[in-house]
Amino acid sequence: MSHSSDRAGLRAQLSPAGILIGCIGCVIITASSVYTALKMGSLPWPTIFTSITALVLLRALGHTSLNEANITQVIMSAGSMVAGGLSFTLPGIWMLDLADEVSWQEMLFVALAGTLLGLVCTALIRRRFVEESGLEYPIGTAAAETLKATRSDSGTGRRLFGSMALSGIWCALRDVLGVLPTMVAALPIPGVSFAIYNSPMLLSVGFLVGTTAIAFWFAGALLGNFGIVVGGVAAGLWDAVAASGIVSSLGMGLMMGSGIGVVVKDVLPKAAGVLRGQSRERGKNGQSGDVSSRADAGLLSLLVAAAALIICFGLELGPMVALVVVALAFVTTIMSAQSVGQTGIDPMEIFGLIVLLVVAAVSNTPQVKLFFVAGVVAVACGLAGDVMSDFKTGAIIGTSPRTLWMGQAIGALVGVVVSVVILSALLRAYGPDAFGPGRLFVSAQASVVATMVSGIPSVPAFATGLAAGLLLYLAGIPSMMLGLGVYLPFYMSLTAFLGTLAKLVYDHAMRSRGRDAAAAEESGIVVASGLLGGESIVGVIIALVSVVAGLAA
Repeated sequence: MSHSSDRAGLRAQLSPAGILIGCIGCVIITASSVYTALKMGSLPWPTIFTSITALVLLRALGHTSLNEANITQVIMSAGSMVAGGLSFTLPGIWMLDLADEVSWQEMLFVALAGTLLGLVCTALIRRRFVEESGLEYPIGTAAAETLKATRSDSGTGRRLFGSMALSGIWCALRDVLGVLPTMVAALPIPGVSFAIYNSPMLLSVGFLVGTTAIAFWFAGALLGNFGIVVGGVAAGLWDAVAASGIVSSLGMGLMMGSGIGVVVKDVLPKAAGVLRGQSRERGKNGQSGDVSSRADAGLLSLLVAAAALIICFGLELGPMVALVVVALAFVTTIMSAQSVGQTGIDPMEIFGLIVLLVVAAVSNTPQVKLFFVAGVVAVACGLAGDVMSDFKTGAIIGTSPRTLWMGQAIGALVGVVVSVVILSALLRAYGPDAFGPGRLFVSAQASVVATMVSGIPSVPAFATGLAAGLLLYLAGIPSMMLGLGVYLPFYMSLTAFLGTLAKLVYDHAMRSRGRDAAAAEESGIVVASGLLGGESIVGVIIALVSVVAGLAA
């Protein structure tokens, strides 16, 4: 790309108003993403939500450019995947009672190293993956269509912020004033946490994720809770304690097997061809991806060196481990870009686990530092998935790739700071005992990482789940969702399932009234996104107030 067009794109698309709105939004989205990832055990893509929000806010200031909204949205959402990478790995440290062995500075180093590696890799592979590979990038495509669709809809902002306010008030009434119960319709079933969680956020997750995925999620919940726990104990096959270990091990195995399936089915078959094409392009043009000058190459080399130094000295992992992490981070971010481009799924913690196991095999790295390895890689892969989706959005609506990358860098660096601050605040407010299965913050993915580091409760169940997860995914069945249902408390799965039922009722009602399907779908996404965002934001505010109150006491 020419530098003159880049300068024009920079002036027109990366505006002061967009940067300000994007950074403020990034703080809010990153904070809520940490809370959502820990609380729900999953992290919905924020791209649609931020696309709508950016366009609504910019339009209120008289800015109508879709490209400017695209850049603003990119800044807003970049920190979310940094938050996900940390939240899906580092809380495992607290589950193993190692909280005293990690500082906020080390968490900051993990986030920063992963962010730098993710940014470098996406700069190198953007052209091949976005422009030449034919990958769909469904999230990025949906964001582009949302930007175009909401440009003329004056009611979008009212629906978005109205639902956000309603959800926030509901959360405050439940968690601050105690007016609303946390659980509804609880039943005393031994070994099964049967109830409906009074959470607009979790209902929204069910609404947004999709009928098929939630059906398998709920099927996994029925298998784990009523098949293994209730059925197995009643049949005398095992006691309640053994059943709990079997369920958690099986669920973890299914999730990890599914992640391996993503690599085997969706990544490896095409990655070699993509890289061969990248190599041919480099030989033809004397350049790689978007690296078109010595200044570009020098900047990216500097970022890689900085990441390696942080890993080696800041995290005290040593030169050999730093070399392994940097090299494999590039491999796994390519896998992440391929996976997101083809499926819209980014199993970032699985990629982190793969590198963790390699490092554990070739070194005597202490337990707590293995979490650092997984965290760096998960952040890099999470950011890569988000960046590549945003590049796809930009390609559709004509946003400058270089300006997009700069917006990602701004948002990601803001997200590094915010995610560490929020994680530290939640730890201080609730203590390490609040993290883990059946606790306030389920942290399902981090629990998987912790189990791989410390030891698996039931190796046969884990091995069975690993094989089943891989084979089911290869057969086209979403075994990640099946494993999530097996692993999570039943009340979470039931509530998400009710959210999906609400989506079915909503769709039927809209069809009965003759509403345009696309418009009805967009309205539902807007309201559900607002409900999800409102509760997560208020949850973070409550945690921060608790920290301040504790410091003042």
